[in-house]
Amino acid sequence: MSKRIGWIGLGRMGEAMVKRLTQAGHTVEVWNRTRSKAEPLAQYGAVVVEHKQDLSTCDTVFTMVSTTNDLKEVLFGEGGLVAGDQRPRVVIDSSSISQEGSAEIRTRLEALGIAYLCAPVSGNAKVAKAGKLLVVGSGPRAIYDEAEPYLAAMSRKAMWVGEGELARVWKIAHNTMFGVIIQNLCEITVLAEKAGIPRDVFLESINDSVLGSMYTRYKTPVLTKLNFEQVTFTPKLLLKDMDLGLGAAKAHGVAMPAAAATRESIARMVGRGYEDIDFAVLLRVHGDDGATAKQGAGCSHVAFPQLLRPSLTSTSSGWICSPASAAVSRSSTAKSMSS
Repeated sequence: MSKRIGWIGLGRMGEAMVKRLTQAGHTVEVWNRTRSKAEPLAQYGAVVVEHKQDLSTCDTVFTMVSTTNDLKEVLFGEGGLVAGDQRPRVVIDSSSISQEGSAEIRTRLEALGIAYLCAPVSGNAKVAKAGKLLVVGSGPRAIYDEAEPYLAAMSRKAMWVGEGELARVWKIAHNTMFGVIIQNLCEITVLAEKAGIPRDVFLESINDSVLGSMYTRYKTPVLTKLNFEQVTFTPKLLLKDMDLGLGAAKAHGVAMPAAAATRESIARMVGRGYEDIDFAVLLRVHGDDGATAKQGAGCSHVAFPQLLRPSLTSTSSGWICSPASAAVSRSSTAKSMSS
């Protein structure tokens, strides 16, 4: 437990996971491309270093970055973690990257005598702060067993699924399902509300049905209040993960039509400029699409900001064009469209 731990990559998730390690009594040395994001961790006992290679003398180094190329850069690029004469004994990566990219990295690390463990997680930054992540690992079982105390400090449960890159496959499948569910949840919510069911009432009923899940329940406040600025995961990252999912499907000869349709929906959302906002803004995209189509009987054509509003009580319907609000005047509609 006294071994030195390093950490590279301090986004929303990395920061929260490092805090959990320090709270468990581990001293963690951290590096981030933007140093200002690392400095607040010093108050929790973390040691902020200037260069990635300053972590090369650590026994174990965790990495959590955005893409396969980012991981290759921090490991093997100029000034990279393993580019010098000194190297850590173990690298544990929690990024969401491809199976093929991870296998290439494993080959390069093992050629340098470095053990490599994949350890992607399920959960957002809020879940990470509470220590309730699920960590799924793959790679040498002995290395996983050795790392388990660290993984346990950051999670409610850690699991080993096998050798090699199997944890990458798990994470890709997980995030593909993640995308398909939010796609379906948003489109059925739009359908229900346009038909006249208040958004919060509909979501509450889904959550209390056999279809409800931890996922639908934790996204309900965002979908109800439309506070998409509280970012848990971005459309841009979700698009990357949907592409990873479809790439894995092609590699393994698996048809995934629902995932393919979802990928196009996410791409359309990113194409409209929704990149660095919460991915649940997909509800807004479907609302926009609904606003440009012919509304139900008695409904006027209304621009999105007037079409979908925060639904704060069980008696308020967010859709201006719900049957209860079908009497919107043409003059009011024209005014809203010109503003």
